Amino acid sequence: MTWITVEEIKAMKAIKDVSDHAISELVSLAGRSALVTGGGRGLGKAIARRLAEAGANVLIGDIDADLAQSVAADLDAAASGRVIGSAMDVSQTASIEAASARAVESFGGIDIWVNNAGIFPAVRVEEMTDALWDQVLSVNTRGTFAGSREAARRMATRGGVIVNIVSTAGLKGAAPGLAAYVSSKHAVRGLTRQMAIELAPQGIRVLGVAPTYCVTEGNQLAAAQNPDRTSTAQDIPAMLASRLGRVGVPDDIARVVLFCASDMAMFMTGSTLLVDAGEAA
Repeated sequence: MTWITVEEIKAMKAIKDVSDHAISELVSLAGRSALVTGGGRGLGKAIARRLAEAGANVLIGDIDADLAQSVAADLDAAASGRVIGSAMDVSQTASIEAASARAVESFGGIDIWVNNAGIFPAVRVEEMTDALWDQVLSVNTRGTFAGSREAARRMATRGGVIVNIVSTAGLKGAAPGLAAYVSSKHAVRGLTRQMAIELAPQGIRVLGVAPTYCVTEGNQLAAAQNPDRTSTAQDIPAMLASRLGRVGVPDDIARVVLFCASDMAMFMTGSTLLVDAGEAA
């Protein structure tokens, strides 16, 4: 049971009713600012592109600062808002805070925070070291928590949206060698639900997006390193065509993140949306 006091109810920042808004207004992010972690490639890059296309100012945070700045320069040329890149290591709180401060300095605030950065080394349980286990949870779970905490502090007086990239691995097991990754993503899904409860009084929505396999640079590398691979990455079952006839691409996920970040999802919080092409069916 979730307990809330009368004082907390009175102090709650109510989510606005957007029933009279046109579809174009509901999808638009004009005047808003977003930060995307791990935005230099793959899902993060696609997410940053869609948010910028919808009108948001976007800071792309990535552990590879040069890549973040290069991608930002490319997206900025076509965006209606501003797109900037910044070094960001989500396993380091100081790095998260520095990127956040830059976004606030550049844009005036943060309205949307996407926790996308993650790692997924394929190492079997019996071969997993404490150091590697800690690294995966440091990036995937603590990084998501630390990013969300920073976002919540920045959004405390203005409201906003936090979107956590969860993965279908956060709802079940996955390929051999991914114990740390699966554990980290189960934790992120639980964190999403709990933060939705705690942050709702400040008008902060928290949603998860759980993608199935998509063709990205990181996934292709991980597939090649999978201990059960046969001869090529395409031989791994997760790589085969989905029930919808093809393998996912980053923009399939980015469009759902855009929905979550927009006013289309104004009355949603705490949920994790499956983007799995029917994998769970």
